[in-house]
Amino acid sequence: MGKERINKAIQGVLEQGDKAFVPYIMAGDGGLEKLADQISFLEKSGATVIELGIPFSDPVADGPTIQEAGIRALDKGTTLRAVLETLKESKESRSIPIVLMTYFNLIFAYEIGRFAEECEAAGVDGVIIPDLPLEEEDLVVPALSKQRIALIRLAAPTSPRSRLEEIARRTEGFLYAVTVKGTTGARTEYETGVAEYLEELKSLSSVPVLAGFGVSSPKQVMNLGQHCDGVIVGSKIVQALSKGKEEEILELINASKQVFNNPV
Repeated sequence: MGKERINKAIQGVLEQGDKAFVPYIMAGDGGLEKLADQISFLEKSGATVIELGIPFSDPVADGPTIQEAGIRALDKGTTLRAVLETLKESKESRSIPIVLMTYFNLIFAYEIGRFAEECEAAGVDGVIIPDLPLEEEDLVVPALSKQRIALIRLAAPTSPRSRLEEIARRTEGFLYAVTVKGTTGARTEYETGVAEYLEELKSLSSVPVLAGFGVSSPKQVMNLGQHCDGVIVGSKIVQALSKGKEEEILELINASKQVFNNPV
């Protein structure tokens, strides 16, 4: 469980010559009754790990598409407690690692120790907390470590090398490489220097480096995959799921399996 399951899943994909693919979905978008089926679809389609967003009224890292999905989920009455209960109910029907993306206020209000315990009981393997800086993470590290839940850190292209080194040293499961200066959301192109930035993180990190924020096309999946260990795709997945366009999701996942054979 936990850190080990994330590590095993990503390493297994890399050993096959493919790249890791992590889709992000918003828990409760369309109703929590759909969550187990959404996870099953992504697992069967070849996803490596699933990043599951918890809806929050005041997100700071999310762009319009994910914000709107969060509002839809909140309107359906989705709560952190309900998400964990739903995951616990479907725990035995899945083998793919689950990583929660949530903001610190929700964890603090839930009570940190209880949150970690119930994550473990629900089969959650890792947590991403985008508004928790390194200087404050001792608030959650002991509780998560006790349950062997990975705390996945984010690296930003605006950070100095000394801070990137510290983030890379501390991260567990994988290093989340934010590839844009801004919030999440589909983009048609990246700023210059992204390849060099990803290569730098690869040289600093002892765990896989996955690129996220703005990845929205098979071509981007393949391009970024040349410089790191995989990608995280959020807004495009959320849009496709809400519109029933599963074929677009399959195209993105399949692109992660073509990086070495079909470099762009």
